[in-house]
Amino acid sequence: MGRRTALGLTTVGAAGAILGPGGDADAAAMTGPAIAGMIAVPGRVAGPTPLPVRRGYARGRFGQIHYRITKPAVETGKPPLVCFHLSPNSSRVYERFVGFMGADRVCIAPDTPGFGDSDAPAEPPHIRDYAGAMGDLIDAMGFGEVDVMGYHTGSETCVEIGHQRPDQIRRIVIVSAPIFTDEELDEFRNNYALLEPKADGSHMVEKWRAHQVWRMKGWTLDHLAYQINDAMRRPDISWWGHRAAFDYPFKDRLKSVNKPVLVLNPEDDLIQYTNRAKGLAEHVTVRDLPGWSHGFLDLKSAETVKMVRAHLDGEG
Repeated sequence: MGRRTALGLTTVGAAGAILGPGGDADAAAMTGPAIAGMIAVPGRVAGPTPLPVRRGYARGRFGQIHYRITKPAVETGKPPLVCFHLSPNSSRVYERFVGFMGADRVCIAPDTPGFGDSDAPAEPPHIRDYAGAMGDLIDAMGFGEVDVMGYHTGSETCVEIGHQRPDQIRRIVIVSAPIFTDEELDEFRNNYALLEPKADGSHMVEKWRAHQVWRMKGWTLDHLAYQINDAMRRPDISWWGHRAAFDYPFKDRLKSVNKPVLVLNPEDDLIQYTNRAKGLAEHVTVRDLPGWSHGFLDLKSAETVKMVRAHLDGEG
C-alpha cells in the first residue's frame, strides 16, 4: 500500500473508478434544480435537499467552530445527531446528508478545529482534543443527550467522545473503522506527513490525482472540485488530523466504548481495515455497502439516512 491508496481517513473523500462515457448521467439528474419539492442552492454541487442547510458559529476551546445545521419544522423529541468529518476535509461532505437527516431531528455537522472555517489549535492536537472541542460545541448548542456520527478520522472522534461523555452520548454511527497494525501505521505516518507546496503546483496535481482513485461511480469531477479545496486550504497543518488519527488506539477504544455502534463499511480505501471490526465486540455491528465509496453521502443521501435512522431509533 503506497501513496496511491489515498486514505479516506486522510483525504477529501474521493472515490471509485474514474467515470467512463455516460457515467455522470445519474449524478447530473440528482444535482439539477428541477427536482420537485427539493431545495437547490446556487453554486452547491452536492445536490438539492428537502430542507435548507444553514450555517453558523459556536465558541470552543480553540476559538470559533463553524457548522452546518438543519432542524425539523416540528420538535420530535429525538436526540440531535452530531456529525464529524474525515480529514483533511470539512463539514461540506455532510452538506446534503444534513439536509435529509434533519427532517426528524436536529442534525449538525461541525468543521473540526483547523479544518474548513473552524479556528485551529496552536499546536498539533490529539483525538482527545478534537473530541473535547466537539463537546464544547454540544454544550454551546445547549444539547442534552446526543447521537454522533463520524467518517474515518471522525470515527475516532466519535469513539473518544463516547468515552469522554458516557452519560451524554447515546448511540454511535461510524463510516469505516480504521484498525491498523503497527507496521501499517509506520507506513501511513511516512506517507501522510507535511504537504510541501511546490513552485510548479505539482503538489496540487498529485493531490487531485490521488483523490480520483476512490470516487464512487456517479460522483463527478465537479463534486470532487467542490470538495478538494478543503484539503488544500492549510497545507501547513492539514496533516494534523492524520497525525492524531494514527496516534489514537482506535481498536481498543472501539472495543471498550460500550455504546451501540453501527459501522458502515463502503468499498473505500479503508474496507480491508474496517473488516477487522467484525466480531470485535457485541455492541459493534458492521454493515457492508458493496459498490459504495467516497461520495455516497451526496449520491446515496436518502438511503444512508434510512440506515442511520434505523440504528439511532433502535430498529436496526
